[in-house]
Amino acid sequence: MSPTSFTVRPLVYEDHEWVLEMVRHWGGTDYIVSRGRVIYAAELPGFCAKTADGETLGLATFEVTGEECQLVTLHALTRFAGIGTGLLTAVRDAAAAAGCRRLWLITTNDNVDALRFYQRRDFELVAIHRDLREVARRLKPSIPLVGEYGIPLRDEIELEMSLR
Repeated sequence: MSPTSFTVRPLVYEDHEWVLEMVRHWGGTDYIVSRGRVIYAAELPGFCAKTADGETLGLATFEVTGEECQLVTLHALTRFAGIGTGLLTAVRDAAAAAGCRRLWLITTNDNVDALRFYQRRDFELVAIHRDLREVARRLKPSIPLVGEYGIPLRDEIELEMSLR
């Protein structure tokens, strides 16, 4: 299989258990915390990337509120294969179709790979929410003190893309 031989499709009811497993894999619970709010990502609309033989390669979930769409989760099981970009494109298109003016997301200060990924796809840094991980740890104690690359996990970084 070549790295680009996959399709992106909307999540369906039968995907629920897999989505729940993915969310639990990221943090050991059924939810994530973003900007001090608990979000049950497995209950949200989204997309998955699959091979022709049904192997799931990635997941994106999102939440539309008014004219804004938050990309809640994005995970490609294989890096540098176009999976994350394909999922992000599907969410962007769904947000635009829903009349959203803004697609936004939160990542953490240690997630330098995500910062690179999103900025290369027209997202701009718009806010740093300092020490918000302390608030998040009260809601989700499993959040570690140290994140990727040994970087202390402290802040949430907000990125956005204009859809108009």
